[in-house]
Formats: sequence, C-alpha cells, structure tokens
Amino acid sequence: MSALARWCFRHRWSVVLLWLVLLVSATSASSALGNRFANDFNLPDSDSARALKLLDKAFPNQNGETDTIVWHVREGSVRDAAPKERVERMLADLGKLPDVAAVASPFDEAGATQISADGRTAYAPVTFSKSGEKLTAEQMKEFVATARSAGQGTGLQVEAGGDAINLAEEEGGHTAELVGVVAAAVVLFLAFGSLFGMLLPLITAIFGVGTAISVIGLLSHVITMADLSSILATLVGLGVGIDYALFVVTRHRKGLLQGLDPEEAAVRAVNTSGRAVVFAGGTVCVALLGMFTMRLKFLNGVAIGSALTVVLTVAASITLLPALLGILRMRVLSRRQRRRLAADGPVAAGTGGAAARWSALVQKRPWPLAVLALLVMAAISLPTLSLRLGSSDQGNNPDTTTTRKAYDLLADGFGPGFNGPLTIVAETPAAADHAALSTLVLKLKEVPGVAEVVAVPAAPDATVGLVRVVPTTSPQAEETDALIDRLRSDVIPPVERGTTLRAHVGGQTALFKDFATVLEHRLPLFIGVIVALGFVLLLLAFRSVVVPLTAALMNLIAAAASFGLLVALFQWGWGGEAVAAGRAGPIESFLPMIMLSLLFGLSMDYQVFLVSRMHEEWVHSGDNARAVRVGLAETSRVINSAAVIMICVFSAFVLNGERQMAMFGIGLAGAVAMDAFVLRTVLVPALMHVLGRANWWLPAWLDRALPHVAVEPAEEPAAAAADRREPVGAGDRA
Repeated sequence: MSALARWCFRHRWSVVLLWLVLLVSATSASSALGNRFANDFNLPDSDSARALKLLDKAFPNQNGETDTIVWHVREGSVRDAAPKERVERMLADLGKLPDVAAVASPFDEAGATQISADGRTAYAPVTFSKSGEKLTAEQMKEFVATARSAGQGTGLQVEAGGDAINLAEEEGGHTAELVGVVAAAVVLFLAFGSLFGMLLPLITAIFGVGTAISVIGLLSHVITMADLSSILATLVGLGVGIDYALFVVTRHRKGLLQGLDPEEAAVRAVNTSGRAVVFAGGTVCVALLGMFTMRLKFLNGVAIGSALTVVLTVAASITLLPALLGILRMRVLSRRQRRRLAADGPVAAGTGGAAARWSALVQKRPWPLAVLALLVMAAISLPTLSLRLGSSDQGNNPDTTTTRKAYDLLADGFGPGFNGPLTIVAETPAAADHAALSTLVLKLKEVPGVAEVVAVPAAPDATVGLVRVVPTTSPQAEETDALIDRLRSDVIPPVERGTTLRAHVGGQTALFKDFATVLEHRLPLFIGVIVALGFVLLLLAFRSVVVPLTAALMNLIAAAASFGLLVALFQWGWGGEAVAAGRAGPIESFLPMIMLSLLFGLSMDYQVFLVSRMHEEWVHSGDNARAVRVGLAETSRVINSAAVIMICVFSAFVLNGERQMAMFGIGLAGAVAMDAFVLRTVLVPALMHVLGRANWWLPAWLDRALPHVAVEPAEEPAAAAADRREPVGAGDRA
C-alpha cells in the first residue's frame, strides 16, 4: 500500500488524467449505447412463472405494453353526449400517437364491461407496439397530456395508469443526489474547516460513482440488471465513497499536523486508513455478493452493480485521492491550521475534548449505558415482528400522481381487486379438458373472495385456455394472498383430477406473491451466509472470537431496528406522504436482502474502524480498558462525522418521490444513525469494557492455523511510541 500511495502521489497528474479518461470513456460509451434495464421477477419453479411461460408460448406476439386511460364524471353518466364526445375525440388522438397499436373504447360493442355499474367511471386499455422499457419518458408524458386534455375546463376527470406511465413519473432527475452531496459538503466543511479538505472526499466519490454508473449501464446489455440498480448504486456509492475518502483525508491531515511532509503523510494515511478502507470495502462487497445465494436474476444484477460501485470508490480512495493530496499538499489544512503549524510547530498526538470525556464515561458506567442502549434498540425493533413482505403498486404512489388517481378511480368504480386480477392459464390438450375448464369456471364463481370470473373466448381446438379472476380485495391485501393459495390447493386440483387439464394461477399479483414467498423462505440461509462470512473476515483481522461475535450481534440488532422503522413508516403508514411512503402497504419483498447486504457491510465498516484502533492499542499495551478507551476516543469523532454524511446522502433519496427508494433511503439512514450513535458509540465499547481481556481471546490452535492479516498496521515506531506516551485528553487539533 505504501508503494502504491507513493507512486500515485509522485505521478499525481498522470493518475488524475487516467481517472478522467476512464470516467469520460465510460460515460460516453454508456450515453451512446444506452441501457437495457429489466426487472426479472421470474421464478422458474413457481406456479405463476409456469403460467407466464405458457401464456407467452400460446400468444407470442402480445409483447407490447398495455396501459389504461380512466375517466370519471361527478354527475350523470360517461355515456352522456358531452363527455362521450370529448372522450371519443381524445381516444382518436391517442390512436395517432407514435407506437400506439390499439385503443379499446368502452363505447364499442365489445366494451360494455369497461363501464362501471353506476355509469360514472370507464376505462380504455391502450396497447403499444413496444414493451414498456422501450417507450421513452417523453412519449409517456405526451400520452398523458393528450389524455388529460379531454378533462380540462369540464367536470370530467381523466387519469392514466400503467407501468410505462409510472416509470415516466419516476423520472425525477438528480435532485436527491445533488441535495445529498450538498449536505455532505456542509458536514465536511464543518469537520475540516477547509474548502479543499471538503472537496477531496466529494471529488473522489463522484469519480468512483460516476464511472460505476456508466459501467452498470453498459453491463445491462449483457446481464439482467434491474432498473433500480443504478439508483441504488448511486445511493451506496456516494455514502461509502465520501466516507472512505473522509477516513483517509482525516489521517492525512493528522500526519501533516504532526509535522510530516505531505508525501509521507499521504503514504502513511493510505497505508493505515487506506488499508482499513480496502478491508471495509471488501466486507461490503462480500455482503452484497451474498445475494447470489438467493439464486434470482433480479438480485444478482443489483448485487453486481452495487459491489462494482464499492470497488471503484475504494480504488479511487487509494489511488486518485493520494494523487489529489499531492496536488493540494498543505492546502488540505485550513489557513488557521497552517499558520498555527508554522508558528507553534507540530501538534502532539492524542485526543481530548468531548470524545475523550464520553469515552471515559463509558468506561466508568458500562452496565447502565449498555442496558439503556439495548432498551432503545429493542423499542425501535419491536415493529419488525409485524413485517409483511409483498410488492407495492401504483396504489402506493403519492396521491398527486396520475397513476395513483387512476388506480383509485378503478378501485372505486370496479372494486378493490380490479387493479390486480388473477389470470388462470390452463393447458387443455384434450377435448374433455375444455369441459373441465368450464367446470372450473363455475367453481371459481362460488369461491369466497372472488368478485368476478370471466372466461376468455377461445377456438374449439385451442390447447390453452384463459380465465380472468377478479378478487374482492386489493392486490396487496393478505386476503388476496390467501385466495391465491386456496385456488392452488383446494379449488384447482379436484377439477384437474382424472383429466389432462393443468391450470396455473398467474398474473402480476400472483407473480409478486410467489416472489415474496420464495425470498422469505430463503432469507434465513442468506442471513446465515453473510453473518458467517463477516465473522471469518473479522476473525482474520482481529484474531479474536469475541469481537466477530459481538459484531454479528450488533449487525443483527441494527438490521432489526432498521426494519422496525420501515414497518412503522411504510407498512403501518405512520410516515404518510411526508417521506414518500404513500398509502400504507407491505414492505418490498426484495428489500430485506438488499438492505441486509448493505447494512452488514456498512456496519462492518464502523466495526473495522473502531476496533482496529482498539486492537492496535491492545497489541501495544495489553491493557483492555485503555485499548477500548483510546480506540473510542480517537475514532468516535470521525465515525460520527462519517455517519452524518451517510445519513444526509441516504435521507436525500426521499426527494425522489418513489416509494422503493424512500424505503432504502430511510432504512439505511436510520440504520446508520442507530449503528453509529447507539451501537458503536455506546453498546460496543460498553460491552467490551464488561468483557475485559476476553475480547481478545483466541484458542492457541486456531491462532496457529489462521494467516496473519494486518487491517491497519501501526504507525512507524517513533510515532507509535509517541502515541502511547501521550495521554488521552491531550487535545486533538486535527
């Protein structure tokens, strides 16, 4: 690491140029080729996946996007002359738009069922010639504007719903990222008191994240990447990228204040904090790649994109950052610090002030503080017991969006289950199977929880039959999940018996339900894998059994508290529109895996930075109380600053106005806050004081078997000796 840092420092302009070329090349290629993001929720062994496969085989040409125009009159009927004339003109205009293949009017002979029983609400399915991913946001905005023009200045309300329109509504630019970066800049300036010191972590993170986002777009052409991959990678990359650079810059500034020349300060910073950054980044990547144990394409792409972003931000922190330190040299310090250094000479190592006083208090009262911290975390974690996985839909969108309004109009006019119909796809290879399918239709009408059953007309020799089932409850309701299970286990099997009929329950609602069920069943294995990997990494780093066990327990507590916060805000609806929670609904089924990966990785970061300094002091002194006290005093300020930065970046993603990203932002921000300010600052050091020398216990046979890995090696002997001689509380002016 020393050699790498020295080379980058001395060849600073070449390193900056190489990073600039990499960023520009990746961005240009990504802009030229675009992206092919796709959400693949397919589960090959699920009933809904078999239904989808059979449907695609029977109707291979029906791959275009289908969205819906909904209109409602407050008085009278949609069949009245005035609203009917305006709507028919509007539907004709929609049919002339690019890529619109068909518009099914409710006023045609076959469209009678598209008008509600009270005659005040109607809808028209609009089929496009392209899939939703290939339709641009500009097209959808023109589509919505054309549709809503029919209601301007009248009592007619016109709204539009559908996946393509929903994606266009979510095109919110980069407001969240900008707000997060600005907030991080303020925190950095307050911490450093230097403009250049503030800019270094931001520039480093932007280079790493910018390159990663472009590469992710390119990767989407060769592997399945979910559309949230780039947004999530930005969220993670900005948080860890700024933090990693912060740790290195803080160590570099400390070296300058102790009298080192800029090159030696940069080399030492990279060889100490930079080494810890590499290890911390590795733990984040290991946790993220643990999602491969779920064996789902959707999560694999997210894992690859996020891990790639972490790798590039780490690379920028240990190559680009020392080059920038070489360019700025002493200007990383504030003018006041440079004047004081010139007048008074180097500052002695040591830490004082609030950090030292707090560390001493934790040492003095470990039991009361540990109990208080546990009670706080338990209270926040309690709602996790009510966690229900599912999938949000347009009914969870903010009530100002046209998709949410369309959803509500359809639910009010045609019933709550209309927005999530089930599609029963049946194989009917023999003539007798058609009669069996008719019997199934009759039985479906008698099932509690079924509002409507419609058999789609088919040719006499057709080998695939379709039945549309509308539940009485909304797509997200637990009753709807129970209905799907009842159809599969109690209703369909008796009809299939003695025939070659094979019926499968599909549709988007069933697909999301199956996805959530599979993820829920595989979640324990996933948690076990990432906990075990984290344990092994920390075992190697600190040569202790207790430290990794404590870290694993803290990670689980932080995760439980984070999900407790999400359940309260999003599932119970306590947050409402204030945090883009929208209407209360289940927690996204894929969120626990992604969140746990990130939380375990980020929590490990703080554990590494905290315990590495404690371990260093333990190796030097053999005094556990001193090691814990010094480690907490010297790292708590930078850990808290890093946490505040992450909280700012993550919380800013609420501004996207998208429920999924708001969940990630709030969940991660809450977890980081509780992890840094409660667990690492209170509970971990308190427990380490209680455990004493047992913290560093390692069986002799295991000690001989483990390879020696230095996460953050000690300073050079003279400096290290000075650190040990200087009592905590001498004052840290860095």
